[in-house]
Amino acid sequence: MNHRLPLETQTLYAELLEHLLGLESQRSIGSLAGSFTAKQVKGETYVYYQASLPGGKTRQFYLGRKSPALDRLAARFAREHAAFAADVARVARMAAQLRAGGAGTTDAASARVLVGLADAGVFAAGGVLVGTHAFIAIGNLLGVQWTSGSLRTQDVDVGNSHEVDVDIAVPDLRVDLPAALENLKMGFLPVPALDPRRPSTFFKVRGQALRVDLLCPKRGEADAAIFIPRWNAAAQPLARLGFLLESPERAVILANTAALVNVPTPARFAFHKLLVAQLRPASFAAKAEKDVLQAVQVLAVLVEDRPGDLALAWDALEALGPGVMKGIQRGLAAVDKRARGLRTRIRQATGR
Repeated sequence: MNHRLPLETQTLYAELLEHLLGLESQRSIGSLAGSFTAKQVKGETYVYYQASLPGGKTRQFYLGRKSPALDRLAARFAREHAAFAADVARVARMAAQLRAGGAGTTDAASARVLVGLADAGVFAAGGVLVGTHAFIAIGNLLGVQWTSGSLRTQDVDVGNSHEVDVDIAVPDLRVDLPAALENLKMGFLPVPALDPRRPSTFFKVRGQALRVDLLCPKRGEADAAIFIPRWNAAAQPLARLGFLLESPERAVILANTAALVNVPTPARFAFHKLLVAQLRPASFAAKAEKDVLQAVQVLAVLVEDRPGDLALAWDALEALGPGVMKGIQRGLAAVDKRARGLRTRIRQATGR
């Protein structure tokens, strides 16, 4: 069912993840996409910073009249920008090597969206990638290659982890998520809710399947969209999403380049998939089957490599109450139909 990635590929992935973490922690003026430029006005020289925005758009920012301080700033930018360009080239080279080594990749359009969201600070501000794109990233994180039948999607689902207790440091960052999508120049538009009084919670490219859904944990029984100030956008509340988003891990999305994202812990991802599959209506049987297939693949790796993770996630599930545990037991029965003996090994790993 699953194929182990070569040890060389797993090692290279770890190096790329470490490299991207280092770049994120050391961002400086040199990582900005743009250049310094000067204009002559009535015999005086004025300095501007010309920024290159996603989608090919440029914008100029006035810095002031030419001065020794601005000259030093421009010189510093030139030095650091050259070093950053070398880092970007290294990331692209490592991404190409990982693709050649069999690592899971994201389709080009979705990857462009994820890179844009990462650059805008969505994941640094606590966003967590969920859904199939997270499943692809988790495969690389675990060092395995998934079966291709469970990878098809053009939905980019991002959950807001700021509403739950998270172990990663989430600074009080704010990003304009709708503006980040607009700057990609891919044609994203907010899709109006059925109730015109409610804000949109997802964006879609007209005439294409590509869409971005914004999600957050459900509080109480209300289903109304919740405005997330740090995103400047509304998100759709979903039951049990808090369990999925708690304690996310850092991971890498791969395409022609790479982006640093947050994903759920693999064990929580797998168990949450089993819960979601039970809630799907009959008309979504294909999606429910996909949920179970993804859960089976992740669980098969975890019982071998990270059984302790299963035990920790199981403890968190039990804290949610007997109703959730009934859903998990039904999900494990579905697992057993597709992978005989896996349910028994999960019980052994969790001590239940």
